[in-house]
Amino acid sequence: MTVVVLAGFMGSGKSTVGRAVADRLGLRFVDTDIEIERRSGRTIPEIFDADGEAGFRAVEADVVRAVLAESTGVVALGGGSPTVQAIREALVGHHVVYLEISADDGFARVNGSNRPLLSSPEPAARYEELLHSRVDAYESVAGFTVDATRPVDDIVTDIIRSLHEAGLPQEDS
Repeated sequence: MTVVVLAGFMGSGKSTVGRAVADRLGLRFVDTDIEIERRSGRTIPEIFDADGEAGFRAVEADVVRAVLAESTGVVALGGGSPTVQAIREALVGHHVVYLEISADDGFARVNGSNRPLLSSPEPAARYEELLHSRVDAYESVAGFTVDATRPVDDIVTDIIRSLHEAGLPQEDS
């Protein structure tokens, strides 16, 4: 079973924090966005362009369910994953950590990147709108929430502490 799943909006640090948690615990790290691209043979923007958001979400659900079934390490979800019912159902029974970030902090991290959902005349406003529309989904799947604006080492320490409190594997001291 997957040890920990990281959820949060784009720019919250899921990949960075996920790699750090996996390194500290000596576990495998899987970024589901990278897995989607690897398994589909297309980039996420290509999937969005060809199939739209609904098509992407269907591919994402298949890949996330497979990763959760196969992985025994740390998994970072795509920012929209918890909005998909099939993915929320697949997350039941997993230790899900919500990396919480404000719209200003998150947008500062992703501004200028190639994010299909931010292709808008006003990407900062679009970022804030999407973030606020997803907060309930993140909170509904999370067993633990952490402030993602803090230093990565502090976030990792808190996540590992949450694993210990949940009786899950943690780093060797």
